[in-house]
Amino acid sequence: MDFAATMPLAVALGVTIPEGSKDRVAGKLPVCAEICTAGGIVHGGAIMAFADCLGAVGAFLTLPEGASGTTTIESKTNFLGVGPVGSVLVGEATPVKIGKRVSVWHTRIATEEGADVALVTQTQLVLWPA
Repeated sequence: MDFAATMPLAVALGVTIPEGSKDRVAGKLPVCAEICTAGGIVHGGAIMAFADCLGAVGAFLTLPEGASGTTTIESKTNFLGVGPVGSVLVGEATPVKIGKRVSVWHTRIATEEGADVALVTQTQLVLWPA
């Protein structure tokens, strides 16, 4: 199963998320020219969107019974390196805290060769039916 297939933005970016559980979500982002800056490196917004997709899947998989969904309410990114066009970024999101109202996810993004690209911490709000 590819969890990214349910998210139109993930599909548009080329994100794949073949691994998803309550403890870990993993995916890939191929760096194509369309998501790069003029210098041929992946745009920071694409990195942030990739991380957000991974964290969102994790938050969804950990929703408490009766919750209707989740949405990002805060995200912080530390950029540590670059992803050149033609490379593939790999991401892994793990939970920091899972609660009834929010969950917090930490996502590490690196190149397939293991070079750090970004560390992202995001908070997901649990949505409840009205």
